[in-house]
Amino acid sequence: MGSSVTLIFTLVILAGMVFFMTRSQKKQQQKRQDLLSSMKIGDQVVTIGGLHGVLSEVNDSTVLIDCEGIILEFDRSAIRTVTPTASVANNHETPAKDEDKNTSSETHETPEDK
Repeated sequence: MGSSVTLIFTLVILAGMVFFMTRSQKKQQQKRQDLLSSMKIGDQVVTIGGLHGVLSEVNDSTVLIDCEGIILEFDRSAIRTVTPTASVANNHETPAKDEDKNTSSETHETPEDK
């Protein structure tokens, strides 16, 4: 009697683990599919090989990436991350503010310099 209860308990635990692992995997696949389907011309992308560029054309199975004047063709599945154009514009404004802070801190003179 005790061994059958242990067996049933073990099977329930294993079934629960399998359920939660497949559920997590399906969520990740759906998130990736949404990312790939949301790509549009002008978005900044990074490929799985680490290449950074801007989308210049998006087809059903391939994309053309502009890497500072060089156009390269990749499969859609080779895209790792996508940064929409609105986010790219906001990111370019932030470094300018940081540069102002860096230049002001570089001009400090110490008493030894005088």
